[in-house]
Amino acid sequence: MRPPRSGERHGPGVPNRDGAPDPDRSRGQDGVDDAGRVRGQDGVDDARRVREQDGVDDAGRAREQDRLPDQDRAEVGVGPWPGGRAAWPDLTGPDGARYDPLLLEHGDRRNVVDRYRYWTVEAVVADLDTRRHGFHVAVENWSHDLNIGSVVRTANAFNAAAVHVVGRRRWNRRGAMVTDRYQHVLHHATVDDLLAWADRAQLPVLGIDNLPGSVPLEGYPLPRACVLLFGQESVGLSEAARGAARDVLHIAQFGSTRSINAAAAAAIAMHAWVVQHAGS
Repeated sequence: MRPPRSGERHGPGVPNRDGAPDPDRSRGQDGVDDAGRVRGQDGVDDARRVREQDGVDDAGRAREQDRLPDQDRAEVGVGPWPGGRAAWPDLTGPDGARYDPLLLEHGDRRNVVDRYRYWTVEAVVADLDTRRHGFHVAVENWSHDLNIGSVVRTANAFNAAAVHVVGRRRWNRRGAMVTDRYQHVLHHATVDDLLAWADRAQLPVLGIDNLPGSVPLEGYPLPRACVLLFGQESVGLSEAARGAARDVLHIAQFGSTRSINAAAAAAIAMHAWVVQHAGS
């Protein structure tokens, strides 16, 4: 039997009930380091493991539904695998390892496309890795920029090779909406460290900022393999980043505002790469 698609109702799903907030949520959203972030994925117990894989929090609510109206909350994701345990996929078969028994039993309320319903986080990442795009995204993070979470979420949507956080290791994960679990996120303490990594990987670095002398992004032939480097909100690219970039590109604007939000600019630049290269 095929898995249900989002919006289909199969079984009661995960109950929504009020309860105490999950302390793991705030830690996962507000800048734990890499070791702390993956702490729960191996799982202390089965209930903890499904929570750590975007499932339900300690109150039994789907994390990603917390701020949705009640009438919309029930439509997020899918309920338990239709037909119960007897109808589950063969977990011992060649494709069985991709399925998480807890998600099969309790439902999958994560923010993932239907293709990945009931899959473990590890299985989703492994599948994405087989078709990652050739561009990387780097973001300077000198004062805990709130835009980085949104950049990570967009990078996941476009299946970027990786996101590189330059500067402070800690970053606000709230805007990522747990997509950082499926996206490779690397840290570099300085711009020089990023440049050394890009040099070893033989990747050109392209800055994105509306600076004097910058080149229009529109019509620019973006390399298939490259690093798109973004500065921090309000201050833009640092001096070190400007000097490091092979070219600095700007996005055409036609209104009164001086600049575009950093997360929005990153989304536009990533989409520009997709238009030129995805599917070709």
